[in-house]
Amino acid sequence: MDEIVISAGDTAWVLASSALVLLMTPGLAFFYGGMVRAKSALNMMMMSMVALGVVSVLWVIYGYQLTFGYEANSQWYGAFSLSGLGDVVNELANNGGVYPIPLLVFAAFQLMFAVITPALISGAIADRAKFVSWGIFVAIWVTVVYFPVAHWVFAFGNKEGDTVTGAGFLAARGVQDFAGGTAVHINAGAAALALAIVLGRRIGWQKSPMRPHSLPLVLLGAGLLWFGWFGFNAGSALGANATAGLAFINTQVAAAGALLGWILTEKIRDGHPTTLGAASGAVAGLVAITPACAFVAPWAAVVIGFIAGVVCALAVGLKYKLGYDDALDVVGVHLVGGIIGSIAIGFFGSSAVNSLGLNGLFYGGGTELLVKQTLGVVLVMAYSFVATLIIGFAIEKTIGFRVANEEELIGVDQTEHAESAYELGGILKGGR
Repeated sequence: MDEIVISAGDTAWVLASSALVLLMTPGLAFFYGGMVRAKSALNMMMMSMVALGVVSVLWVIYGYQLTFGYEANSQWYGAFSLSGLGDVVNELANNGGVYPIPLLVFAAFQLMFAVITPALISGAIADRAKFVSWGIFVAIWVTVVYFPVAHWVFAFGNKEGDTVTGAGFLAARGVQDFAGGTAVHINAGAAALALAIVLGRRIGWQKSPMRPHSLPLVLLGAGLLWFGWFGFNAGSALGANATAGLAFINTQVAAAGALLGWILTEKIRDGHPTTLGAASGAVAGLVAITPACAFVAPWAAVVIGFIAGVVCALAVGLKYKLGYDDALDVVGVHLVGGIIGSIAIGFFGSSAVNSLGLNGLFYGGGTELLVKQTLGVVLVMAYSFVATLIIGFAIEKTIGFRVANEEELIGVDQTEHAESAYELGGILKGGR
C-alpha cells in the first residue's frame, strides 16, 4: 500500500472550515445578544466568548485526548491523560482510517465544535446567571459531558491495518451523525432544559415584556451562523471532495426550507411573519440538517428543513405550557431540531448519495437504521440532561448560580461586568 501523504487541498479546506466554525461562536454571541433585553446584551455575548477561552485551553491540556485518545481502547471515553496533544506535529489524522491531513488540523477543527456546544446552552439561562459560575460550569460540563459524548459519536477508532481500536459506543454501533446532531445540538438542548430548571424562571416571566432589544443584531448573528455552518457541515468531510459538496448544498437548502416553514407557520398562526422567526427558522434548519447533511439527497434536505421549521416554530411555545423559562428557545430549536434531523436519517438515509451511509425506511432499508438513530438520540439526551442537572445543582448549592433578585432587576451587564451595551443617556432606565 502506498504511503499516505498530506494533501494540500484537503488540509486547506479543513483549516478554512475550522475558521468558519470558529466564526460561529461570535455569530452566536450576536444572535443571542440581540435577542435579550438591552440590560443583558453584553453578558449574553460574554457567555459565548468565555467558552472560547475555557474550552480552548482545556482542549489542549486534556480535552482532545479524552475525546479522541485511543490508548484506553474504551467505547465510553478516550484517554485520561494530561499529555494533551503532545508531540504530534508530523502525525496524520487517524479516525477510523488515516486522512491526508495533519492531526493538529483535525484537532483544531474538532476544537471549534467543543467551543460552540456549551455556548449554545447559555441562551436558556439569559438574564440571570452569575458569570463566574457560568465559566466554572463550562469547564466542568465539557469535561464530564461534551468530551465523553463526542467520543461516543465522533471517535471511529484508531485504524492500523485491518484493526480498529477505541471506537466510541455509538459510532461503533452504526449511529450516523455526520456533523453533530447528537453530540452538539441534542447534547446542548438537553443541557439547556436542565439548566433552565436549575435556575428557575426570570423575574416577571410571562408577565413583563422581554422582547429582543435589537433584531438587526439577531439577523447579523443568524447570517454569521449560516455562513459558518458550511464549515461545520461540509468541513466534516475532512477533505475537499464530493461528500463535502453534498453536505454544502444540503446545508443551504435545508436552512432555506426551514426559514420558509417557520415564517409560513407564523403567517397562518399569527397573521404575520417576523424577522425573529426568519432568523430562528434558518437556524432550526441548519440544526436539523447537521447530522444528515452527508447521508440524504438534496430534495430530502429541503423536506427535513421545512419540517424542522414548522415543528420548531410550534415547539418554542411548549415552555409556556410546561412552565420552564428557556429564555432564547434553545430547547425548541436545538433539542427539537437535533432530534428531527437525527431521526430523519432513519427515513431519508440513502447509500446512493454516500456509500458509507445506510438506506433508511424510504429507501428500502427497513427499520434498522431508524432504531439505531433513536438509540443515539435517547442515550445522549438522557445522559446530558441528568449530568447537567447534577452539575447545575452542585454549583447552585455551593457558590450559587443565579444572581440576586435586585441584581437581575438592575441588569447583569451592570452587576456582573460594570458595563452597559449602549451609553445613550437614560434609555436604559427601567431595564430597557
